[in-house]
Amino acid sequence: MPQEITHATLDNGLTLIVQPMSHVQSAAFAILTPAGTIYEQPERNGTAAALTDLIMRGAGDRDSQQLIGTLDSLGVQAHEHTGWNFLSFTGATIASRIDSALELYGDVLLRPRLPQDQFSAVMSGIEQNLMALEDEPQRKVFIELRKRVYDSPWSRPSDGSLEELANISYDDICHHFTHNVRPNGTLIGIAGNVDPDNMLAVVERTFGSWKRQPAPEIISQPPQLHGEFLAHPSAQTHIGLAFPAVPYGDPEYYAASAAVSVLSGGSSSRLFTEVREKRGLCYSVDASLSSLKKSGHVLAYAGTTTERAQETLDVMLEVIHGLGRDISEAELARCKARDKSSLVMQQESTPSRASAIARDWFYLERVQSLQEIRQKIDALQVEDLVTYLERHPAEPLAGFCVGERSLNFHH
Repeated sequence: MPQEITHATLDNGLTLIVQPMSHVQSAAFAILTPAGTIYEQPERNGTAAALTDLIMRGAGDRDSQQLIGTLDSLGVQAHEHTGWNFLSFTGATIASRIDSALELYGDVLLRPRLPQDQFSAVMSGIEQNLMALEDEPQRKVFIELRKRVYDSPWSRPSDGSLEELANISYDDICHHFTHNVRPNGTLIGIAGNVDPDNMLAVVERTFGSWKRQPAPEIISQPPQLHGEFLAHPSAQTHIGLAFPAVPYGDPEYYAASAAVSVLSGGSSSRLFTEVREKRGLCYSVDASLSSLKKSGHVLAYAGTTTERAQETLDVMLEVIHGLGRDISEAELARCKARDKSSLVMQQESTPSRASAIARDWFYLERVQSLQEIRQKIDALQVEDLVTYLERHPAEPLAGFCVGERSLNFHH
């Protein structure tokens, strides 16, 4: 079973969080460094994504192929991700090789080669990815919704944008690395069959020489866009809705999560039952809880035909606005079962747990144990969900659709 979680902050500001899991043979790490999309220079959206690619193309004494080969020889299942706050580097391997894997990422973060001769290939890859995503109207819906409900720069697409890609130079990527990839603000979560004292020694040896630097100032601006429709020649219409919710870490978060699960938690949820099963209005409908550090939103989506789009939207709105009525004990029980099943899976997965403890530290500056989370889920009552929904109604509600015809979001 998972054991006591420990944490330590190095002199340079890097924070290490470790959860030993003696019942597994693997170990995993999640390195989050504060160089995400929100730190990009104006009109340079895509810089963080470009750095995420370029930084893995050689580090220390290894060129790109040697770096990949070493990761493979260590059996590291490695992934990189560009987020709004962080660039994330995650990996899992057998526990005896975690030290060597961390040392390799010490080279990646402190001594990357950032080869200029691969700049064109990196940018071409990002462009191709963005062009492929142009054919995914569902993604466009959520990009446009974020621009309308989140303050800038949290509204920027983390993948970048075709409109600004041509503005990015090799020097911009180097500038982003130099000014943002820093130890203060970096979080390293480690979970698995490890010794916390040994992990601290490895991290101090590997990252202790990393020099602290000032955190860049982020200037936020309220949303500037207000349109609700993007024309797209298709027989399908893609509908997105967003409305405020509490963020992760709020005392009411688990009530909010359960309420969204009643709304959209599988084939027994209200959206699926009312919109798809009973009326057959759409081929896809769901909702999820999205959280920044100080604010949250529920994001809902439906994909349907042009002819049935307005009816689909109307039923979605009816279900969302009526969510607080007649929540049953059976609905809550299903939500609890789903959430506790997810906890059991996390308990067995070192990558999931490493990422979760790093995320918890960012949002809460502490880590919730799985037992603590389970107790919060078990303690939920129907009245808690009803009270939450009364205190946080689905308003103001923002909508956006991609298709042949605009829709009326304001019945």
